[in-house]
Amino acid sequence: MRRVPHYLIIGNGRVASHFQHYFSLLNLAYSSWHRKLPLSSLNQLLPDATHILLLISDQAIDAFISEYLQQSDAIRIHFSGCLISDQAYGAHPLMTFSHHLYDIHKYQALPFVIDHDAPAFTDLLPGLMNPHTRLHKSLKPKYHAMCVMGGNFSCMLWQKLFNTFENEFNIPPEIAHQYLQQQTQNLLQSPQTALTGPLVRNDQLTLQKNMNALENDAFQPIYKSFVECYTQINEVKK
Repeated sequence: MRRVPHYLIIGNGRVASHFQHYFSLLNLAYSSWHRKLPLSSLNQLLPDATHILLLISDQAIDAFISEYLQQSDAIRIHFSGCLISDQAYGAHPLMTFSHHLYDIHKYQALPFVIDHDAPAFTDLLPGLMNPHTRLHKSLKPKYHAMCVMGGNFSCMLWQKLFNTFENEFNIPPEIAHQYLQQQTQNLLQSPQTALTGPLVRNDQLTLQKNMNALENDAFQPIYKSFVECYTQINEVKK
């Protein structure tokens, strides 16, 4: 007889908190364990687990499996977008997780990118109806690099703008919110034409003035690297 799915969530970070909340909203059975709890409690939870979610740091996943999970026949899943593991299937939730929990509609809409050799999604993460796609494991490091550049690096740029507006220009950072919202909307509606400004106009004088204004700023090399990157991209297109 097929066992009723029961998740065991390993970890107590931000992603673990979100998925505990998501599972609670869906009334999915789960238990949780993290390293601040005694190992004996983990051993008590393992027999009931059909699926183990390893929501811990990438470098700890394989070692944790080897040390603590070898006797379990549960399906092991990690949420890393970069890790290639022979001991657990990858299912990367393509979403950024804040300190605030989301509503069920946002959780249900988030897509998963799963390993090419993973079981069917309904077997890998039973009870979830999220959109999903497959990616060959050999492509995961580059896939994750794209996610980091697009999400994390762009976040650093906007943090820089907000901080400079507030602390150097004495301008409330909220004044740039509409700019950010419109840029995001432009990207979603027409990503190929969303880029504007001196790069697109090839306004070399303005680009140089911008770089000069960033003298002794940690972001000056970033500005220069984007100019060089854009130039290289246009050379390839010719």
